[in-house]
Amino acid sequence: MALLRLALCVAGVYSMFLVWAISQERLSVPFESIDGTPTTKFKSAIFISTLQSILSSISAFVYILLRRKPGETFMQSIGLEHAPEPTANGQANGHSAKHPNKTDTRFSRSALLGRYLQCALFITTAAPFGFAALSYISYPAMVLGKSCKLVPVMLMNVLLYRRRFAPHKYLVVFMVTAGITIFMGLGPAKPSKAKSDAPPHAELIGLAYLLINLALDGLTNSTQDEIFARHRVTGQQMMLWLNIFCTALTMLLMALPLPSIPVLRPSPAGIELQSALEFIRTHPGIKMPLLQFAFTGALGQLFIFETLQHFGSLTLVTITLTRKVFTMLLSVVLYNHKLTSGQWLGAGVVFAGISVEAFVKRKDVHAKKVVQEKEVAKIKAL
Repeated sequence: MALLRLALCVAGVYSMFLVWAISQERLSVPFESIDGTPTTKFKSAIFISTLQSILSSISAFVYILLRRKPGETFMQSIGLEHAPEPTANGQANGHSAKHPNKTDTRFSRSALLGRYLQCALFITTAAPFGFAALSYISYPAMVLGKSCKLVPVMLMNVLLYRRRFAPHKYLVVFMVTAGITIFMGLGPAKPSKAKSDAPPHAELIGLAYLLINLALDGLTNSTQDEIFARHRVTGQQMMLWLNIFCTALTMLLMALPLPSIPVLRPSPAGIELQSALEFIRTHPGIKMPLLQFAFTGALGQLFIFETLQHFGSLTLVTITLTRKVFTMLLSVVLYNHKLTSGQWLGAGVVFAGISVEAFVKRKDVHAKKVVQEKEVAKIKAL
């Protein structure tokens, strides 16, 4: 059952975000205006993120309502209240065993919402640093850095939350990161345009932005793991609240007449929401790519949070990173592209790392099944 769930999550993430990537690429090119003015690009990345977070909130809410259990209250459905579970002495689970009249604050509603807000701040802040890094470093360098995302995720889990992983997890992280690095680094060289107006030490600035982006990604994923460890919530409940908080934060940034803020809000001073809606009105060709981007991103998040809930952030990041390699290999088959020997080596290392994870997981599932069968046999013997 675990392997089947993992296979469905992988298929869902790959299929949804393949279409999502195509829509994202379409949004990066200029659009024609209805008044005949020259084609221009849509510059409000924060508006695109807001639209996706709104649809993601709606899709998570609909999913929760469809999977709602009989007798479950609304607050229980959205993960802000737990059904009381009586213990052996009749005391509800929400209280401490040593102090029956004292509520366990580790699982309080305010603590949970605080964690959600913390994650939303990390998510909202991380994206602008990623975009800013591209102004100083090349896209291949950006991809190469993002391919090492498994490292900060594991590092933040260990440093912040004192979480330990099985030895094979460290091996898988090393193999996948090394494989993707080899794949990206040993590809055919591409000509790059020199930036005459680039500031001194531009690459160092871009690297600093990229490191901040990776650190925030690591904080996000490790905090999500901590939420699952401390609170009884589902992936869809987390998806609902994270997107609600992200929507509130980005809407606030767009609705207020804020000045231009380096990295975080590089748009000209003024109300960004107003200028974004005006662009959509005068460039109707952007509507379909926008909806495709937001819709596929929302459905893809359902699979992402399902993966996060049942398999953890390391497995999720492994899936999202290897998706790029699988997409490239698919393009090789469909369009007869050529890979260098170094790229084939990198792909082989990635597949080997995934195989280690699958082998260990299958072995653990088999061992648990044997133990369960022995327990059932003992019960029947009694």
